[in-house]
Amino acid sequence: MSDAHSADSLVGRGNRDGAALFRDWFENLTHAPERNEKSAYVFVMGSIAEILRTFDFHTVFPEINSLQTAVRRVAHEYLNTAEDYGYSPDICGYVKADVAMQLQGGKHPMGLVPKPDIAVYTNACNTYIKWAEIWERMYHIPIFTLDVPGTRQHLGQTWPGHPDFEEDKKYVAAQLEELIATCEEVSGKKFDIDKLREVMTHANAMSRAWKRLLELNQNSPSVFNAVTDGTVYLGMANGFRGTADGARYFNEVVEEMEYKAQHKIGTLHDEKYRLIFVGVPCYPIFRRFNEMFAEWGGAFVSSTYLWFASGGTNLGVEYDVNRPLESLAEGVLIGVRHAMDSMFFQHQTLIDMVDPYKIDGVVYHPIKSCRTVSTGLADNRRALLEAKDVGSLFIESDMMDKRVVSEAQLKNRIDAFFEGLATRKQMAAHA
Repeated sequence: MSDAHSADSLVGRGNRDGAALFRDWFENLTHAPERNEKSAYVFVMGSIAEILRTFDFHTVFPEINSLQTAVRRVAHEYLNTAEDYGYSPDICGYVKADVAMQLQGGKHPMGLVPKPDIAVYTNACNTYIKWAEIWERMYHIPIFTLDVPGTRQHLGQTWPGHPDFEEDKKYVAAQLEELIATCEEVSGKKFDIDKLREVMTHANAMSRAWKRLLELNQNSPSVFNAVTDGTVYLGMANGFRGTADGARYFNEVVEEMEYKAQHKIGTLHDEKYRLIFVGVPCYPIFRRFNEMFAEWGGAFVSSTYLWFASGGTNLGVEYDVNRPLESLAEGVLIGVRHAMDSMFFQHQTLIDMVDPYKIDGVVYHPIKSCRTVSTGLADNRRALLEAKDVGSLFIESDMMDKRVVSEAQLKNRIDAFFEGLATRKQMAAHA
């Protein structure tokens, strides 16, 4: 195969295939009720897809459904419907878009979202618990809260072998057994541990590939955009977790990125500044938001969103299929706890990334809709700047609500940020 043919077939394949697979995903959701197939409403930080797939539940992600309305520029219609119904403008935009969608019978720009037969969620986000209670009231379904112990020690996480970790793992494992019993009751199917092993094997392949994918952006130029391309990859990582299609997709994405790294094919024609993005993207003007950075040669090489919204998959933790339930409890504990830490205690990880990823600046993006992600970012920024000599930008908008997104104000701040980075580079060159 010639290099030209390889470039044509490989470069951009991840985005093309991801879009096609997600269209199929929504198509399957649309027709699930006709086939008498059951659906579970879940969230990105701890979907427990491994168990749910064992019982053939479709996994429905309200966060993904909601952000899709913003990317397609119709979120305001859903937000207005929810606010007219009585929901406050101050609460999570994802919640309001989902409530409006439920009130409209599951109508969504990409298909028809089925009603839930069960809701499964963790305590990784405080909103998850109240959100699931809305579905409980609407549909009178069972809801299951998986309480995952967070990081409690000042010095950070504990790991396998530590007494505290082992006690936490037993606590999570007991809850997983309760979840299995609930799934048996709702689905009418018996638990199949061999099927769980198969699902976990696919999840392992995805975890390996996801970790490798993130590492490949240490290359210069960066091989994928952590905000735009990264959102596609996140959707695939959640929607197709534990499936053969998901494992194959990420192996092929890694193949694409390794080809791009080998041939110095970057996301930008002229990459001048390497950036980390902290927070949730600005979906109401998603493409334009990225363009305001790309026009200056700014490339997002990593994002905390790729950590916490992947539920800890970025760590590359793999299950031991010879002890599936114990290993699943261990993986859930590590992954969900890491997702929480990626929102609240990410400053040390950011500090550690500056040198290997050759970072020029860090962009902090607190949003109106999500206090969980946004709280503490100013302190985080101060800690980072005390440890590393990098540029930083602090801009505010929203992930859903275009009423609080001012493109002109964002552009002014972004332009000033890059002017500062240019000055820093000139001073460094003279020094």
